[in-house]
Amino acid sequence: MRIHLTSVFVDDQTQALRFYTEVLGFVKKHDVPVGGEDRWLTVVSADEPGGTQLLLEPARHPAARAYRDALVQDGIPLAQFAVEDVKAEYERLRGLGVRFTQEPVDMGPVTTAVLDDTCGNLIQIATQPR
Repeated sequence: MRIHLTSVFVDDQTQALRFYTEVLGFVKKHDVPVGGEDRWLTVVSADEPGGTQLLLEPARHPAARAYRDALVQDGIPLAQFAVEDVKAEYERLRGLGVRFTQEPVDMGPVTTAVLDDTCGNLIQIATQPR
């Protein structure tokens, strides 16, 4: 068994696609209309195009919106993405105008930072323990 797909609830799929591809560097995998304005819209790591997909899912359901908003209010990231060097990625993303709610912090075997994805979520970036 392996993780094939996970999702983040976003306010605007078009804005989310732009941020996740043009800023974070993911690659669009699927973009399929599913009725109305909604799309089955997934992105993947440019380094692993056959890897786990991230669904940029509309945050229309009241429970999804309440859950996501409560996490943001409490400063809790919804998802974590692995990077080689948190401090370098932090500087790169800041240079692109990304707002961070937590600057890089060394936490023993990992370093983490938390960013605002402009679509209603906090996302943590982290180095992986070796």
